[in-house]
Amino acid sequence: MDASGRNLFSMLIEFLTERMFKHLRKWFVTHFFAHSRQRSRLVSKDGRCNIEFGNVDVQSRFIFFVDIWTTVLDLKWRYKMTVFITAFLGSWFLFGLLWYVVAYVHKDLPEFHPSDNHTPCVENINGMTSAFLFSLETQVTIGYGFRCVTEQCATAIFLLIFQSILGVIINSFMCGAILAKISRPKKRAKTITFSKNAVISKRGGKLCLLIRVANLRKSLLIGSHIYGKLLKTTVTPEGETIILDQININFVVDAGNENLFFISPLTIYHVIDHNSPFFHMAAETLPQQDFELVVFLDGTVESTSATCQVRTSYVPEEVLWGYRFVPIVSKTKEGKYRVDFHNFSKTVEVETPHCAMCLYNERDARTRMKKGYDNPNFILSEVDETDDTKM
Repeated sequence: MDASGRNLFSMLIEFLTERMFKHLRKWFVTHFFAHSRQRSRLVSKDGRCNIEFGNVDVQSRFIFFVDIWTTVLDLKWRYKMTVFITAFLGSWFLFGLLWYVVAYVHKDLPEFHPSDNHTPCVENINGMTSAFLFSLETQVTIGYGFRCVTEQCATAIFLLIFQSILGVIINSFMCGAILAKISRPKKRAKTITFSKNAVISKRGGKLCLLIRVANLRKSLLIGSHIYGKLLKTTVTPEGETIILDQININFVVDAGNENLFFISPLTIYHVIDHNSPFFHMAAETLPQQDFELVVFLDGTVESTSATCQVRTSYVPEEVLWGYRFVPIVSKTKEGKYRVDFHNFSKTVEVETPHCAMCLYNERDARTRMKKGYDNPNFILSEVDETDDTKM
């Protein structure tokens, strides 16, 4: 390889090395330092609330056991299955112990050497193991027929009735809790998705904050209603600092915000007018703001008639000024409407005023230019013109 070739090769290696280090530096800054700048959220992107309760007294904790049904429903699956298995095994073992006590008191066990004409309370109970098996057969109504209660002991008959009733109660409660856990509308809410970012752009001549929401199922949400809350720290005129102060944010679609026809993805928007908390924000100052926009969608599941709520949140870094969403609904040749979820959260940059105040000031200026104003001091006087020039 001659000198020119070596120089060209070294320049290429230097260029590739520089590009590689540039991308590595960008990746390092994005994945490591971005976490330190990440804002804390009250509501995560998937709707979970980031809050904990401290210094709760013992009396308040006891209330959770009073409302045992809600407490069991709110348990995680691993704890619920632990309670489920413990309830059944514990009741079987407890009644097995009681059946063993009955047999021991009545001297039905083999160590007492009962006579041939001795009638036991329960047939074929020879120890703790057989007593446990009889308890299991009784409570789950298996009825193998090998062990059975005789009419010799009233105590055994009463214990049989009591275990049967208690077993039905345990079965009803635990099976109902599992069924209710499976059919909770919270799982239906997982099929409602929001766009990753919110955007600010002009819509209908007005500056609006837009969010896209989609229903991934073909079944509808009946009576859907969407609204938002802006959470920020405010200081009252009296000097009181309110953390997580809530400000109502009205979201609408072209048909309003009640009873949404949620068959295809919708773009909801909030008009940034003089009453909006975003009115005094600008494109340059938005990243420095400290707020969290929480969006709620309430509706009734069509198949179960249960009410569910879907929520997500946006921090200032997730609000893009001067962008709009890419269209995702198209019509095929067969006449069907197709939704491309690949572009669900994609945005494109559009021309947008850098603040809402500028847009409204510009609109007011144009309106004043089109209008005329009367001058009340203006007086029209007629003047007689005389021809002083003589030809």
